[in-house]
Amino acid sequence: MKTVQINSVCGIGSTGKICVAISELLNEKNIENYILYSMGNSDYKQGIKYSNDKYIKVQALFSRILGNYGFNSYFATKKLISKLKSMNPDVIHLHNIHSHDCNLTVLFEFIKKNNIKVFWTFHDCWTITGYCTHFDMIGCDKWKTACKNCPQAKDFSWFFDRSAYLYKKKKEIFKELDLTIITPSKWLAGLVRQSIAGEYPVKVINNGIDLNVFKPTDSDFRKKYSCENKFIILGVAFGWDVRKGLDVFVELSKRLDDRFQIVLVGTDENVDKQLPKNIISIHRTQNQKELAEIYTAADLFVNPTREDTFATVNIESIACGTPVVTFNTGGCPETIDEFCGSVVPKNDMYEMNNEIIRIYNDVPYLKEDCLKRARKFDMNDRFEEYINIYME
Repeated sequence: MKTVQINSVCGIGSTGKICVAISELLNEKNIENYILYSMGNSDYKQGIKYSNDKYIKVQALFSRILGNYGFNSYFATKKLISKLKSMNPDVIHLHNIHSHDCNLTVLFEFIKKNNIKVFWTFHDCWTITGYCTHFDMIGCDKWKTACKNCPQAKDFSWFFDRSAYLYKKKKEIFKELDLTIITPSKWLAGLVRQSIAGEYPVKVINNGIDLNVFKPTDSDFRKKYSCENKFIILGVAFGWDVRKGLDVFVELSKRLDDRFQIVLVGTDENVDKQLPKNIISIHRTQNQKELAEIYTAADLFVNPTREDTFATVNIESIACGTPVVTFNTGGCPETIDEFCGSVVPKNDMYEMNNEIIRIYNDVPYLKEDCLKRARKFDMNDRFEEYINIYME
């Protein structure tokens, strides 16, 4: 058997790391495999780049002007197909192919013509909508019937709302395929079954993490930031905004007294301008080990995201022994159980504040229970599931 994964990146970002982890497991089983990617650079030996960053930027501009997100990039897709022809794979595993690097019509015409088995991991909701990667925060359900008059169209095109056209084009793609859809959460699987892709089998494979990296890790973090006697509330995100709940932390900083210290990781100078002085802002970490040190130093991880498919950060936190409080958003509740964290209604600031204080007073969650739950998300076990369904 020969498999090819296709993703926007290789070895970086959450999806790029997932691709490499799957590839390494395939290597252990002596299964020939490759990763075709379009952006950035990778030194992974089986990663093959089929486009270039300059071309991607030009296609992104065209998409902004024309509004045909997902149906540009003709020449890059022809190069991608040329690579696939030379590899002649038995299985194609698609991940994120919506970084202006693929023309869906051209790619799927090739796949159908050659009767290739396809696995497609939906890491977000883009595949079942006209435009949107997420629609939960705005409460839109047009994707169930037919996207049109998209409330988020301006995020994808300066001039045209072509959501109805793109929805129709995607609907055409989901015909006569040998396809199995994979989602990281039951929540997303439920949406897919109501969508234009609903006729295909859907399998849930949770995202996994490296438990050799994310584990209880001692450090001098508390001393370094003068938090020795504080109850540290941690937030981690990359791209802090309202969707990630930045405003929630700002409000919590006003409500919680000086027994508490909020620490946010993944900020930048623009975010700093929005933060009060009593929030510690950390722009970036040197590596994942340092991030594990911060998770370990914290007393509670708070995740007020308003849109998320699965929230791997929740798992990283419990793997370091730190319990979680999360909004009831997307697949976030699926990452924890009643022994390692709690779920509060989305956007309920009052309940979030009360839950933090309850946890401070009662200390209801044990480190050992957090670690036990995290073992369910060992990446070797989770990504082994991909190999098993390839074999089927």
